[in-house]
Amino acid sequence: AATIAAAGAAASVGRIVYLGGLHPYGRLSRHLRSRTEVGEILADSGVPTFTLQAGVVIGSGSASFEMVRHLTDVLPYMPAPRWVRNQIQPIAVRDVLHYLMGAARADAAAAGAYDIGGPDVLRYGQMMNGYAVEAGLPQRAIAALPVLTPGLASHWVNLVTPIPRSIARPLVESLQHDCVMKDHRVDAVIPRPDGGLTPYRRAVRLALGRVAADDVETSWQDAEVLGAPSDPLPSDPEWAGRTVYTDRREARTRARPEALWSVIEGIGGANGWYSSPLLWAARGWMDKLAGGVGLARGRRSTSRVVEGDVVDFWRVEKVEPGRMLRLRAEMRVPGLAWLELGCAPDGDGARYTQRAVFFPQGLSGRLYWLSVLPFHGAIFRGMANRITAAAEAETTR
Repeated sequence: AATIAAAGAAASVGRIVYLGGLHPYGRLSRHLRSRTEVGEILADSGVPTFTLQAGVVIGSGSASFEMVRHLTDVLPYMPAPRWVRNQIQPIAVRDVLHYLMGAARADAAAAGAYDIGGPDVLRYGQMMNGYAVEAGLPQRAIAALPVLTPGLASHWVNLVTPIPRSIARPLVESLQHDCVMKDHRVDAVIPRPDGGLTPYRRAVRLALGRVAADDVETSWQDAEVLGAPSDPLPSDPEWAGRTVYTDRREARTRARPEALWSVIEGIGGANGWYSSPLLWAARGWMDKLAGGVGLARGRRSTSRVVEGDVVDFWRVEKVEPGRMLRLRAEMRVPGLAWLELGCAPDGDGARYTQRAVFFPQGLSGRLYWLSVLPFHGAIFRGMANRITAAAEAETTR
């Protein structure tokens, strides 16, 4: 901070805009104290400095939000420290960006420290259950335990979520304080966004984004960098965003691309799934017993598919003829599942790609994935091998 302050003053920059943290008066955690000190150092530089002090930022990649997300996704029952009863004023990432842009344009004479926050003041437990509603999960039972120290709590977070302890510890320590706006002076300097500030649950809905809306990209390989501020970005840490499990297979084959595509397009129904028929049949019976559709639906045509077609307990979600077939699971699973089969020319043959993708819902979704993981070798490796073999046999006819 001192280096930036000195460099800014030496370069005669017009202003500095810094995003700090909401904090109460009095004794602070090390994390909040350091953020406050950074703002003070920048303000002492002589450069007009706008310090915007925010609480939990709601958006994919925000460490505070990801902790809420992962804890709620994984734990139906949560022993928690007493700070789950503390008050917090979360703010949507889109509103944070609004204030940052506003500070860049505001009159430099108005420079100073300003609290920013969303329209809702909630307890941490209420934030978790608000997330649960938007994620389609049951309400979480939260028991506040007086003996759970910040150190133990951060170990607990690290144990049950992908968030490393080095990040969890300062977040947990900061949550020992009420983090709400002390005043609304910012309104006189930066007007609120058109349409008002984003309520917490809407911010969560935006952060869940395409998955919650069942709006999956054409291909997971074609990730867009630009989008809504609440969307995940490639620069997000590996623990950010919704948990995704993937089984990917790839094989080169001597088959002509059109022969490989013919096999892909004809999969399912009477043609079968090219691997472990007993395992597929067992999965179909399990689905029927659970009240699902099972494998009995077959398919409309033995050789052609169009978007919306039924293929056993899958539905055709996307077809790019000669290139890609994506099936969405309609079987009973605790989450969302897709199977994507791809085909591309490769020299004098073709390259086959296969990907099973699963978005688990809650702890049951994670346990489901772990329970079927031992069978993936038999099912998915066998499928890739036999599909390419069938395509090669068709090529040599």
